[in-house]
Amino acid sequence: MDLCDRFNDGEKELFLISLKAGGTGLNLTGADTVILYDLWWNPAVEEQAADRVHRMGQNKKVKVIKLVASGTIEEKMNELQEKKRDLIAEIVDSEAQRSVALTEEDIREMLM
Repeated sequence: MDLCDRFNDGEKELFLISLKAGGTGLNLTGADTVILYDLWWNPAVEEQAADRVHRMGQNKKVKVIKLVASGTIEEKMNELQEKKRDLIAEIVDSEAQRSVALTEEDIREMLM
């Protein structure tokens, strides 16, 4: 039985792993709390870490806690992540608005 299975089966109370060392494909549905303590420049890396707990089979409410100390590089990284999230949201929203504004003729022209 691997470490993830042992954790998910309740054999262990804590599963400690860094964002990058954890890689992808881990299933940690035995958890109900994710604590992000080693921030990364790319917010998607942190989201992927939380998604290790938000998988099929998760039946608990999951809490994600992000530790950011004031006056540190992590605080600057967190600010940069927020700017990236805002930019992505603006792009997605503008694309959605643009697609709503397409006429039938616009769609035909794109497909022809």
